[in-house]
Parts: sequence; structure tokens; C-alpha cells
Amino acid sequence: MIIPAPPAPSTPWPLPRIKLHIEDLDHEGAAIFQGAVNARDALHLAVQASYRWLYTVDNPPPKVTQILLVLRSMPGVAHTIGTGRDGMEKEIHFSLEYIVHSKARATAEIMGVLVHETVHCYQHNGKNTCPGGLIEGIADYVRLREGYAPPHWKRRGEGAQWDAGYDTTGYFLAWIEDTYGAGTVSKLNHCMKNKSYHKRHFKDLTKCSVKKLWNAYCCLLKDDDGAKVLEILSARDDDD
Repeated sequence: MIIPAPPAPSTPWPLPRIKLHIEDLDHEGAAIFQGAVNARDALHLAVQASYRWLYTVDNPPPKVTQILLVLRSMPGVAHTIGTGRDGMEKEIHFSLEYIVHSKARATAEIMGVLVHETVHCYQHNGKNTCPGGLIEGIADYVRLREGYAPPHWKRRGEGAQWDAGYDTTGYFLAWIEDTYGAGTVSKLNHCMKNKSYHKRHFKDLTKCSVKKLWNAYCCLLKDDDGAKVLEILSARDDDD
């Protein structure tokens, strides 16, 4: 399903300074990256994705001043760190080996990873109390909304946990937003700006606990029965 992008903010925010460091220009991954995307343009698009899906004029994004993209040999896929005195200079480290592994769909996968990692540059984390699964889920939610879901992603319900992270949580958050209205995930992110995370944030935004929301989502994936889902969501909810 193609999900339309929300309208661009009426007052766009400045883009951070973009820097690129390639550890080994002779590495196959470096050549693939440079042939697939323009680093500056790709990161500008990734930043704008975070602006689009997580922030509004009333709730503007953090003032990240610089993003340094480091392409290097390392295990895994990518990770993001904050540097500088105030943490507003960010570094995204991206595996050259992973880029080689993804060369069959290099542009889409590179963009997907950059969108995901750039979310980590901007999202709020409840003063470092937000569960890791929700942190990663919000990042994949933005990646999903931008149209960069890779072929292996799938919706998981029964037998999984809502905060398993990545695509599992990303699809769940997308369903919450589709059910409760545009901006719901942005508001969830904003809840964690200046205060600690609590699962009650979900109930404050939807009138349903996250446990009830997950049960309804699992029911939808299993039975595709809208009436049953509505029954679950309408039932008494004593959980936070």
C-alpha cells in the first residue's frame, strides 16, 4: 500500500552540515555507495524524512548542527552516536561490507538505512528511558513511511512482542497512526522530549493501553475481522 507523505511543514527547518568520511576508497562498498547515491542529497532527504514524520511547527526538531557519515569496514549494518559538547553533532557509521551485501538493491537499501539512522539523530528518547525496541521501531516506522521497506520485512503479531523493535514495531506504529490519525507517532515522540518514557503515553494518545492496542493489531493480522478489532478496542481497559 502506498501511503501519501504528510504535507511539508509550512516553516521548514535548516538542514545540518553534512560531512563524509570514507575509510577505504579501494573497498568495493565505497564504489557501490558512490555509484548509488549522492551522500549530501541522500542525507538531506533522510533528515527531511525525520522532520516530516516526527515533528511539527509547534513541536520542532532538535537543532542538530552536523551529521558525519563514516563508511568503514565493520560488522553489522550501521549505528549512530552523538558527539560534541551538547551531543548535537552526530556520526552515522555505515558498514562497507553491508553495502556490498546489498548491492543488488543498493540505492533503496542505502537510503533505507540512512533514513533509519538519521531518525536516531533526531528522535526523543525519554531521557534515555525509552525501550530500545520502541527506539528502533520509530526509526523503521519512518523508513516504512518513506517507502524504503525492504522485501524481507513483514508484519508480525501473535507470538511476537509489540516492542520487539525494527519492522515488527514499525508496522505496529503505522497501524496505530492509521487508526488514530495522522501525527499520532509524532505526538508519541514528543511525549518523550522532556520526561521519562511510560507505557501510559499510548493510552494518553489513543485511550487504549499498549497491551490492548497490540491485542487488537494481532487480531487484525490473524483474522482480518474489523468488528472483532473494534470490540477489543472498545472493551474496558484497566491497564496503563
